[in-house]
Amino acid sequence: MPASTMRISSQVRAAVLLALVSLVLVSAWALVLWQYPLRYPEAVREYAGKASLDPVLVAAVIRVESRFRADAVSPRGALGLMQVMPETGRWIAVQLEVASFTPEMLLDPFFNLRMGTWYLAHLWEEFHGDPVLALAAYNGGRGRVREWLRRKGWSLGDENPSFPIQSIPYGETRRFVAAVLRDVGRYRLLHGHRLE
Repeated sequence: MPASTMRISSQVRAAVLLALVSLVLVSAWALVLWQYPLRYPEAVREYAGKASLDPVLVAAVIRVESRFRADAVSPRGALGLMQVMPETGRWIAVQLEVASFTPEMLLDPFFNLRMGTWYLAHLWEEFHGDPVLALAAYNGGRGRVREWLRRKGWSLGDENPSFPIQSIPYGETRRFVAAVLRDVGRYRLLHGHRLE
């Protein structure tokens, strides 16, 4: 085989290999973005900002709660992007002076973001900015978190650096808090530029 034919053949093989590697990398990146979607980035930024929350944290909560599905309904009846329970929605509506609240309103992504971010910020303040406690209360209920603290002999005034995730006695809540805190880093890496 002439040298020029071998050179072309090597160049073609290198080009095909490069194209395959590029295809694999693009496919892997697309898979990662599919696993960590971001919908409504402007609204997430807006409502997180109004509630003085990190929009990346809000995005991570939404991913874990509903994977950004505005029509999500949990087996327990939580609704929308941030999976707000209807009873909690009623209470939030009173606090925000929302007239004529109905649970169906929680299926509107913008209304749900308004309610969910306000509630998360309220819990953040109630639990002195401790992300583990605030997220545990968001998922498991503020009464349960206060009971865990009481059983552990801890109070909100203690100088604990953070409530240990592994101390949360309910598996679902423990997994929720761990997943949100993990996803904060992933959302910052993947979508941080869109949420700033």
